[in-house]
Amino acid sequence: MRDRLITDYGAVAGTDCSGAIAQTIEAGGRVVVPPGVFLTGPIRLRSNVELHVSAGATLRFHTDATTYPIVRTRWQGIECFSHSPLIYAYGETDVAITGTGTLDGGASTGNWWSSTRPRTDWERLVQLVEDGVPVEERVFAPGHGFRPSFVQPYECRRVRIEDVRIVNAPMWVVHPVFCTDVLVRGVTVDSLGPNNDGCNPDSCEDVVITGCSFTTGDDCIAIKSGRDTDGRRVARPSRNILIESCRFTAGHGALTIGSEVSGGVHDVHAWDLQITGTDHAIRIKTNSDRGGLIENLTATNVTATALTTSAVLITTRHAEPDPPGAHPPAVRNITITNLTTHTTPRTVEILDTPEAPVEGFTLTSDPTR
Repeated sequence: MRDRLITDYGAVAGTDCSGAIAQTIEAGGRVVVPPGVFLTGPIRLRSNVELHVSAGATLRFHTDATTYPIVRTRWQGIECFSHSPLIYAYGETDVAITGTGTLDGGASTGNWWSSTRPRTDWERLVQLVEDGVPVEERVFAPGHGFRPSFVQPYECRRVRIEDVRIVNAPMWVVHPVFCTDVLVRGVTVDSLGPNNDGCNPDSCEDVVITGCSFTTGDDCIAIKSGRDTDGRRVARPSRNILIESCRFTAGHGALTIGSEVSGGVHDVHAWDLQITGTDHAIRIKTNSDRGGLIENLTATNVTATALTTSAVLITTRHAEPDPPGAHPPAVRNITITNLTTHTTPRTVEILDTPEAPVEGFTLTSDPTR
């Protein structure tokens, strides 16, 4: 793969380099950001392109929502057309983001974080879903709509995100949607804003998250598969996910499943998780509006220190509607082996209902460890 420096296409540190970056991507190959701070708008990756952010390099993104084009996306589990993610790929194959440099979303309370879920737009989106309006007609004009995810490959195959540091995200940070064969390795997420989930595989399969570090304002890793009616329409589960050798230092749940899991989550395996200062180590959350089947989670060798609530929380009545919804979820076959906790108020909480009981929960130890 040929290296192509963005500076060879007109990029100058400290200035807007959106056009130069786009030209470099169109040329193909390994798009290299050299040391320095480069300003940019949204970036759209193409097949067989690797965006390489070198050591000492920072890509700092604009925060004016009106400069982000309207694209097909999934926002909190619902498909619509809204602001482009900061880095986006649609229907591509073999896309990568690598390097030890920094991706800086520039988000703060003065821009993206000032309105976390615009009430009028959100109510309109929910109503469009309930009215059965096709996704292509759920369009929000520039300046309306919702905070975008930071990195979102959408309907892509063979995705690799490796070594970069990601800070100040508008919304969910690493958010693959409808993707297969995803590798997230050695990534550092340091983003404490609202809804700043660290890595959210969303209706994805064959995913590996390894050697990553998370300091987040919401869940660190949160596996999703669509919300309520729209998630059931799509009916694509997340499955075959491996999480290994990751570190978590702030967030609600270190390893979370939910709550947007209407398409189901199957076969998640985790080991060697080191957790300090989150609310929970393992968190599974759903309710009778979400529905869906969550099954076959194993977690081995989990060490959790100074958690604020419980090491393990499994609830089938998270934010339960009143009256209850018509789609009770199913949660079954959860096995946790070698869980070590220190200064944690509770070890396990299970909050279920007769309509949606948690089945097959096992907490055990391996004496050969």
